[in-house]
Amino acid sequence: MSNKRMKVDANSGQLGFVFFISYVGALVYFIDTANGFWEVVFAFFQAIVWPAYLVYNALASFSL
Repeated sequence: MSNKRMKVDANSGQLGFVFFISYVGALVYFIDTANGFWEVVFAFFQAIVWPAYLVYNALASFSL
């Protein structure tokens, strides 16, 4: 029998909640700007990757 110990980190839920709220906020924004069914479907994907848009535009403004 193996005596493996598992570490439980009970204080990591706050960051997950912040990510969830930011996803919901981005989803509401992108759905609000959508005009058709496929744009609403695309809004779900945009809400997932919106930090990549943010980083890309930030680096583009610095001409990097």
